[in-house]
Amino acid sequence: MERYFRALNKTRDKLLRLQNVVGLGIGHKEIGSENTGEPAFIVYVEKKLPVENLMRGHVVPEKIGGLNTDVVEIGVVRALGVRTSRERPAQPGVSIGHYKSTAGTFGAVVKDKQTKELMLLSNNHVLANGSSIQEARAKPGDPILQPGPYDGGTLKDRIGTLLRYVPLEKSVARSDCPVASSVARGGNFLLNIVKRDYEIRFYKRFSTENTVDCALAKIDSIDLVAPSILEIGDITGVAEAKPGKKVQKSGRTTGLTNGAIKSVGTVLQVEMDKDEKVWFSDQVVTELISQPGDSGALILDQERKAVGLLFAGSDKLTIFNRISNVMDRLGFEF
Repeated sequence: MERYFRALNKTRDKLLRLQNVVGLGIGHKEIGSENTGEPAFIVYVEKKLPVENLMRGHVVPEKIGGLNTDVVEIGVVRALGVRTSRERPAQPGVSIGHYKSTAGTFGAVVKDKQTKELMLLSNNHVLANGSSIQEARAKPGDPILQPGPYDGGTLKDRIGTLLRYVPLEKSVARSDCPVASSVARGGNFLLNIVKRDYEIRFYKRFSTENTVDCALAKIDSIDLVAPSILEIGDITGVAEAKPGKKVQKSGRTTGLTNGAIKSVGTVLQVEMDKDEKVWFSDQVVTELISQPGDSGALILDQERKAVGLLFAGSDKLTIFNRISNVMDRLGFEF
């Protein structure tokens, strides 16, 4: 192996000047997908091209100084921060957010079912700031930024405007009832005589359930986005989620991850914000890894068919809406 490193130092500059070559290293030669275990120069190219398409003198030799070479197509190598930086055109999988929100994931480019106009898909709590029936925190026409405000996005990074969303229905929320507020003030006055650090609050319970957390944004200009999902590619259709099915997503925080579906038809309570708990039904639970900031990512199967919209998760599992519910409620198609 030592002689490979010595040879690499001697020939590095010459090889890197070859057309299409973007990197070099020392590794094992592969034939097909089989590792031969034989040391080789690994020559990385953006795309493998036929020899006849390359200029004379720009073909990677089979051997250099008697040592083997192996040409590997690596594609375009980008800094990992790409998902949280400003990208034009922006691809699904990068940071996005309502101008008063933090940041989530740009899920997909979809078509309005009536007008066929292209739209941006993500969660309500990403594009509409978590608006609920009890409290509207956004309105149509509000600026949508790429990257989202948490990642440094400002109004100069506007990529579109909020078009429509499905409001969330809270399960538990702080009461805005005047009578309850008056009782709380009186109770706090008496309580603070003996316990200064304590406070009485009233909460209201709601018996409703949600099936989706979703919103659409209108794109300012079609050349600002590219529909192909980062590290996954083009969407090929729509499919149903089934237990055991392998799925994948491209998210702002954890990038490309894969996992199997653990359950469907799931009902569970989700903490959307401090003091806000919301019940969801007809949800899908997967072993796919995600973290805060991945919300809004499209979930696809291994054939790149859309099966859901990621919106929540724990340290161990991820939760997503069924894509058919999202499409029905927002009125779009792929």
